[in-house]
Amino acid sequence: MPSGGAGPPACPDGPILDRMYFTDRGIEELEKRRGEEEITFEWLAEQLRTFVDLNPDFEVPVERLATWLARLDDEDDDE
Repeated sequence: MPSGGAGPPACPDGPILDRMYFTDRGIEELEKRRGEEEITFEWLAEQLRTFVDLNPDFEVPVERLATWLARLDDEDDDE
């Protein structure tokens, strides 16, 4: 994994793990700080709505994440 936060990889077509660096850092912090907590999907949905209200540029990625999470168990999806 890259270190030092020098920015995105030079090649945008590189391995997906290279493109996940900044996301991984946030996920690791989330897991470290709140990994032992239990939450409801109702609570998570409200937090996502609040985040989008405060950061409207992230509406599409948050919508995609929410849809992906909602459909994880769908056997018909090939994505």
